[in-house]
Amino acid sequence: MRIGTCFLALALCTAAEAQKAPAATAARILLVPRRMISGERATLAVLDVNGRLTPGVTIQFSNGDKVTTDATGRALFVAPLNPGALYASIAGRTGRVATAILPVQEAATSTVVDLAPRVASVSDRFEISGSGFCGDADRNEVTIGGQTALVLASSPGSLVLLPPLEPPTGLTEVSVACGKQAPVRFSILFVAMKLEADTSPLQPGQKRTLRVSIAGTQDKIQLEARNLAPDIAELVGGNPARALSSGDAQNSAEFQVTGKQRGNFLISIRLVPAMAKPAR
Repeated sequence: MRIGTCFLALALCTAAEAQKAPAATAARILLVPRRMISGERATLAVLDVNGRLTPGVTIQFSNGDKVTTDATGRALFVAPLNPGALYASIAGRTGRVATAILPVQEAATSTVVDLAPRVASVSDRFEISGSGFCGDADRNEVTIGGQTALVLASSPGSLVLLPPLEPPTGLTEVSVACGKQAPVRFSILFVAMKLEADTSPLQPGQKRTLRVSIAGTQDKIQLEARNLAPDIAELVGGNPARALSSGDAQNSAEFQVTGKQRGNFLISIRLVPAMAKPAR
């Protein structure tokens, strides 16, 4: 199980930091399935700013329910009985995540994937939607290129997945199954992103370029950068800012930051997902 993984582009951590569980107070990112089924099980996950699963975090729902993440940084719960919008938030922090509670449906007899990203990063989470998934994350069997992937969050209609530690790049087969159901197989183009940047403390007014090189495709892909320390630096182009890669043999994209005060800046760079019906 891939617990304690750094996958934010500038969230630099040592091997020791990657292994130890972060404190509950470090919780920053809440992953909730986009769709849940009334009265059915679902799993959510909480990450710290470095992308590490975070145990002991209390999650509050807009209907008054609460759950706490276990030692794996995830929490298994039962979706509310009343269909409609539901909002979840990390206790003590601003911001909330929306999900939709759908009416009870007939039990799925097979696993179906309706939407998946055309392109995904080998080191970041991605989402697929469909039907017949297991709400208990660990009951889903997901492989990428024959290697086991970690299910971060799940419901019968949605999965949030983290690729294995050493996934292949290029067009790769993904297999998804719930329990003993026959797996559904499809392909996603996986790319590896490498950040080239001076990460030393910024000085006021200092300008710096962040270059992201992309392996696995020569197609142009869109990236999004988010400034996680806006008091230290300004991200040129807004927050978030988007950039299209060059789309050639030296495929890359660039972002710029300008220092506001002396300190360590923190930028998260991710693919912009383009969801489509997956192909075999």
